[in-house]
Amino acid sequence: MHSDPVADLLTRIRNGNQARLDSIDVPMSKLKVEVVRILEAEGFVKSHEVASSAKFPSIRVFMKYDSKRKPIMSHLRRVSKPGLRVYKSCKELFPIRSGLGTQILSTNLGVMTDREARKRGVGGEVICEVW
Repeated sequence: MHSDPVADLLTRIRNGNQARLDSIDVPMSKLKVEVVRILEAEGFVKSHEVASSAKFPSIRVFMKYDSKRKPIMSHLRRVSKPGLRVYKSCKELFPIRSGLGTQILSTNLGVMTDREARKRGVGGEVICEVW
């Protein structure tokens, strides 16, 4: 039992990047699937698939590397934690790393990037930052 399943997902992705693994497996939840979907759409991971054939469904995340086998993702940080939630309005969301980085937010319209949240004019809980 994990007290912070999203932090577990991010740690597994970070460890998989450092170990240069082709893929990692993570226990499934709807929030984790949405976070991985955004990472895939932003180009930080190659792809993902949900394997629900086993007793406990899991997500297989395929890692993405450059031609020299260096990870595409250099930084992945959990922002909002169970002990300290971080909420930002759309006016407080600024591009990170000159627009090269992405913040993933949980809003009342679903999980989305900071870019999309600014476009829609909504704020929410900042789950993580990645670049």
